Amino acid sequence: MSVNQLIIKNFKKNLKNYYLYIFALVVSVALYFSFVTLQYDPSMDAVEGSIKGGAAIKTASVLLVAIVTIFLLYANNIFIKRRSKEIGLFQLIGMTKHKIFRLLTAENFMLYFGSLALGIFAGFAISKLVMMILFKITGTDDVAKLHFSTEALVQTLIVFTVIYTLIMLMNYLFIKRQSILSLFRVLSSAEEKVKKMTAVEIIIGLLGMALIAAGYYVSSRLFGGDFKSTTALFLAMIFILGSVILGTYFFYKGSVSFIFHLIRKKKGGYLKVDEVLSLSSIMFRMKSNAMLLTIITTVSALAIGLLSLSYISYYSAEATAKSQVPSDFSFTDSKDAEQFAQALKEGGISYKEKSTEVVLADFNVKDIMLTKLEGMNFDPNTMTLAVISEKSASKELSKDETLFTGYSDLLQKFMPLESEGDITLLGKTAKIPQTYLGMEKETYISWYYTSGGMPTAIVDDAVFKQLQKDLDPELQRSTSTHIAFDIKDPQNKTKANDLFLSMKMNENAPNDSQLETLNTQKRTMGLAMFIVGFLGLSFLVTSGCILYFKQMGESEEEQPSYTILRKLGFTQGDLLKGLRAKQLFSFGIPLVIGLLHSYFAVQSGWFLFGAEVWTPMIIVMVLYTVLYSIFGVLSVLYSKKVIKEAL
Repeated sequence: MSVNQLIIKNFKKNLKNYYLYIFALVVSVALYFSFVTLQYDPSMDAVEGSIKGGAAIKTASVLLVAIVTIFLLYANNIFIKRRSKEIGLFQLIGMTKHKIFRLLTAENFMLYFGSLALGIFAGFAISKLVMMILFKITGTDDVAKLHFSTEALVQTLIVFTVIYTLIMLMNYLFIKRQSILSLFRVLSSAEEKVKKMTAVEIIIGLLGMALIAAGYYVSSRLFGGDFKSTTALFLAMIFILGSVILGTYFFYKGSVSFIFHLIRKKKGGYLKVDEVLSLSSIMFRMKSNAMLLTIITTVSALAIGLLSLSYISYYSAEATAKSQVPSDFSFTDSKDAEQFAQALKEGGISYKEKSTEVVLADFNVKDIMLTKLEGMNFDPNTMTLAVISEKSASKELSKDETLFTGYSDLLQKFMPLESEGDITLLGKTAKIPQTYLGMEKETYISWYYTSGGMPTAIVDDAVFKQLQKDLDPELQRSTSTHIAFDIKDPQNKTKANDLFLSMKMNENAPNDSQLETLNTQKRTMGLAMFIVGFLGLSFLVTSGCILYFKQMGESEEEQPSYTILRKLGFTQGDLLKGLRAKQLFSFGIPLVIGLLHSYFAVQSGWFLFGAEVWTPMIIVMVLYTVLYSIFGVLSVLYSKKVIKEAL
């Protein structure tokens, strides 16, 4: 058999065995090519104008290259080790290392660049769909067109050719360093198999669980007032990151083996065949893969967490817009308001107008301030707030009562207030004692008066008039009247918003549109969610494939054991039951730990991103779990195939 015939034969064999690797490579190339196509697509101009879409896509493509490169190098490392005996046999029959390297290079060239061509075609085919998804998420009003970019093609070819060169360099170094004898021992030495739990491993296992629990506990208290300075907050974040990552490594290195050891000990050492194939195998193999599983778990948690947080912001866009602009349109300049009212009348749009008098005054809230993060430029003795009359809010208060409303969730975490207590309203000369009645969620005036989330104080009308006569001029804004417009027919809001955007208004007196604020929020967070989602999908595919390749190698390595068990009378169903449990543990443990990491990370700071947490987080986690589980199912199917071939 000639070398060329050997290359063709091995290529066909690898094409059948590594179909998932080819699939992952095709998907990675398709994602990268579609990303780069977006970067050079003229349609992106509609997005770039407001949120720097091109730069964001370019950054994402760089991160995608990093993910794909690590995956391909690691996958190649697995494959070259699996073929070590084959390489050793080639040397035994007289082939030089140079010829073996040439053979592997030719095989990889056909496999790699064939997949690259398919990936580029797939990327071009889905580029319009990707653009449509981006436009839909960001609310961009433009038409997506199928566009082939020569620049994107050249960039993709250069990037993946460099990756191919790195793969060939890895193969060359592997073949050069190995002797014939060592090639036959690569697989057996690659996996750590320890038959007895040591005291050190038990300590590591307990320490791993303790570190993870400590990280979770500190994260749950992160913004609860326990850390009262920015330095303490920063150190707490470092502790959480370090303890969780190190704890995860120790968990795989010792905790899993320790837990399964306890289960096995409880059974007195008498295990069924399915328990032998699942518990015993996981106990001794997971330790050798501790670093890989730690990386996969950590990055999975990062992907789920970032996607959850970006989706929380996107999902909460409407609530955020309403908290910043409580009416459809808000004006702080009376001339601009008159101009807008005239435009609405000419456009035949019916509306409801409301004017609210607003003054700024200091409050002494020291007695109701629970805690305050040190380093924030804020004095509880003189807390400057917007004040409105009870009539403007349709409330009924006595002269000594004050109600706060519209305090942002973010500021409440850093500067929480009591539910009731005594405060003092400070005019220029007068000090008016007040009873604080608590906090309501509703907002009545735009963010212009509330400094982006500080509460609005509602007081008795007589107290409000007294305050107007005793104003501190240094605190007052250029305008004291908040003018709000609400469109009666919701179908006319878009038309009214177009009129608002077309007006020439006073730039020194901010005027706001709730719809435009909502659209801006969706464009910004929609792009972030789009990028994180695609990067997360790429990592999901690559990490799932890596775990699949590991399980595939383990199944083939354990095939002689399956043959013995089959000869002893165990059925395919008996063996498959154990292997299903093994795959459940192999894929389920990293998934569950990753979900737990992301859950505590999101819970510790979700309020920084939006107003709703559970729905977006659950949707992201369920979707990630479903996609991730596909690789577990594929592993079970491959194990079933190996069992069938055992006899």
